[in-house]
Amino acid sequence: MGIKQKTENDSMSDDTQPPESRGEFALINFIRSRAGQTPAAGSLGIGDDCALFPCGNDTIAVTTDMLIEGVHFDTSAPLRQVGWKAAAVSFSDVAAMGIRPEVLLCAAALPERFSMQQAREIILGLEDACVRYGVILAGGDTTSSDGPLSLCTTAFGRAGGLRPVLRSGARPGQVILVTGSLGGSILGKHMTFEPRVDEAVLLNQRFKLGAMIDISDGLAADLHHIIEESKTGAILEADAIPLSDAARVLAGKDGLSPLYHALHDGEDFELLFTMDAAEAQRLVEKPPFDTPVCIIGTVAESGFFIRENSSLNPLEPKGYEHFK
Repeated sequence: MGIKQKTENDSMSDDTQPPESRGEFALINFIRSRAGQTPAAGSLGIGDDCALFPCGNDTIAVTTDMLIEGVHFDTSAPLRQVGWKAAAVSFSDVAAMGIRPEVLLCAAALPERFSMQQAREIILGLEDACVRYGVILAGGDTTSSDGPLSLCTTAFGRAGGLRPVLRSGARPGQVILVTGSLGGSILGKHMTFEPRVDEAVLLNQRFKLGAMIDISDGLAADLHHIIEESKTGAILEADAIPLSDAARVLAGKDGLSPLYHALHDGEDFELLFTMDAAEAQRLVEKPPFDTPVCIIGTVAESGFFIRENSSLNPLEPKGYEHFK
């Protein structure tokens, strides 16, 4: 997750590592292999938007996110917006499990150049997000640093009788849906987005969902996470993907298509999910919220494709990735 938008020519090489062992997701897979599987019944470790663990008769979802100045936000960004984003990215992860976030912790490494008022602006941004979504800001840690501003947020939520929605629940024949519109978040949405908390909980309460994820790395990359965990495939319909106005504006500046930006730009923070076709039709005909939602494809037995101008082509799961 980051503010840099990829282009067709983006590439970095590391001759000391084979291609399959490089990149952010290769590192995550290595960590996952070392951590092993969580043994407790009802638990879920690495591989989804949140870890899950039982607590009495309930299930707790927990996620953590790190935001770094110059990577996840521009150095000129208003600090109150930075605080909002730090909270919102973690709320979005909990929402991707179909669960409402309830508690937030934040650890901050504040640059020595910062004044007390600048530090307070970050806290006010965290508070804004917590008030908006009914989350308790329960504390954290602060330290000074001679480096960039760094914020680490940890959010917790309780299932409260709801079934957590995993990335591994997609099944062939289900349809793929998305909220909102996609692409061009670098033009502003990546700092001001509203995580789809209310939408996610309503979906989980009223519909039988297959899999769900929030779009942080990009539509193609995050849908690929779903089909990897579900051991399925996917076919996207290019004409059905909702393109944002920002994707069109950005396309006019960099020469890439609006569809490219919708597929591969990161930090839209919309919900991407699957469900049976009959359930999807019921949702589209009478959604329980005002946020637009549309069907953009189907879950397949295998493969990863996009249909454009009646032609079915392989789709590369490109998106934003650290440690390229």
